[in-house]
Order: sequence, then structure tokens, then C-alpha cells
Amino acid sequence: QVQLVESGGGLVQAGDSLRLSCAASGRTFSRNVMGWFRQAPGKEREFVAIINRSGGTTDYADSVKGRFTISRDNAKITVFLQMNSLKPEDTAVYYCAARYYGGSYLPPGVPRVGDYDYWGQGTQVTVSS
Repeated sequence: QVQLVESGGGLVQAGDSLRLSCAASGRTFSRNVMGWFRQAPGKEREFVAIINRSGGTTDYADSVKGRFTISRDNAKITVFLQMNSLKPEDTAVYYCAARYYGGSYLPPGVPRVGDYDYWGQGTQVTVSS
């Protein structure tokens, strides 16, 4: 069992930065691939970023590549999402998610909401123009 709690959201202006944190509990954290997803009003939840168990491999949605960075600290059982050069279209509720994965790298294919076993409650990010 993994419990996730996000923090760090807020209201910022376009071009600003934010750092989201996801604090996890549970002894199996290091066995989980971690992901960030987001959901804007009226839209489906979508993939943002993913990181493998060791933190050495990451992947991003095209819309955030070059601006967002996902990282993890397994000792502190925390995952981060550094968001730079924020745009109004980044406005959404951001969710941290975990899925058990036995491989060393990333699961194949585009990360899907249904693949993840555990979710946080979400944190709101609002970017004004």
C-alpha cells in the first residue's frame, strides 16, 4: 500500500516556476514507478511525467518537455515536479501516482491513468496570463 500527498501548487503568472512535491508513505515506494498527471476543467486526466524506480530514467509529455523536470528521493520517499516557464495552458489539478513495476527502466508505451494503482488527492496549479 502506498499513500501519496501532493503539495506546492498555487497561483502564478506565465513564465514563473513552481515545484510540486509528492510525499509517499509505505515500505514499497522504491518498487514503484512514479508519475505526474494533470486534469484541466472539462478535460480528461493526462500524462505529464514519469520516473523509474531508481530515478535514472524519465519521460515527459511533449507539451512539457524542456520545461518540466521530474525527480525522486527514495531516501525521503518523495517525488518532485519542477515546472519552469509555466504557461496558462498548464493550469490544472496535478496528481501524483504510483504503480508497482518490477523492471529497472520504464514500462513500455504511453503511461495511462488505468495503469496506476495509487493516487494523491491533487494540487491546483493556476497560471495567469
